[in-house]
Amino acid sequence: MDVLDKINLKEIDISNPREIRNLLGQFATGVTVITTRGTDGRKVGMTANSFSSLSLDPPLVLWSLSKTAPSLPDFVAAEHFAVHMLTKEQHQLSTHFARGAQDKFATVDHGECDTGVPLLNEALATLVCKNVQQYEGGDHLIFIGEIQKYQQTAGEPLVFHAGRYQIAASHPDL
Repeated sequence: MDVLDKINLKEIDISNPREIRNLLGQFATGVTVITTRGTDGRKVGMTANSFSSLSLDPPLVLWSLSKTAPSLPDFVAAEHFAVHMLTKEQHQLSTHFARGAQDKFATVDHGECDTGVPLLNEALATLVCKNVQQYEGGDHLIFIGEIQKYQQTAGEPLVFHAGRYQIAASHPDL
């Protein structure tokens, strides 16, 4: 008996984006806020869970942004961006940056680095990256960044799974 006979595989229905979103939501991810400076000098930030390490040498990361996102032109034009890995206590910050607002930074504790990119305080880790390349990825644009500076602290990560914030726990067998 073939292993595929034991698994009830279904054909993907591209006309049902909710089904695809639910399917891909089964992969637990960390939660980040990505920031940059807009072409007009304003501070730009958004929540993203489409983040991953890419390479150690050189140190590269990737993330993706919907081609319909209002901030897309700002991130495409930016020389640098920052990735903030959030702690389990920062779920409200994630929600804040996931929504549209005139000035998302008005009520958020932050500073900026020497490149002018806004930096959020108290993130689990912050990576300041040079924006080195973008690639087409269906309805998203994939950004490649080379890490130039970073900070990290101890803490528990914020996790997103099946459309909800979650908290990671140590495995009981380890």
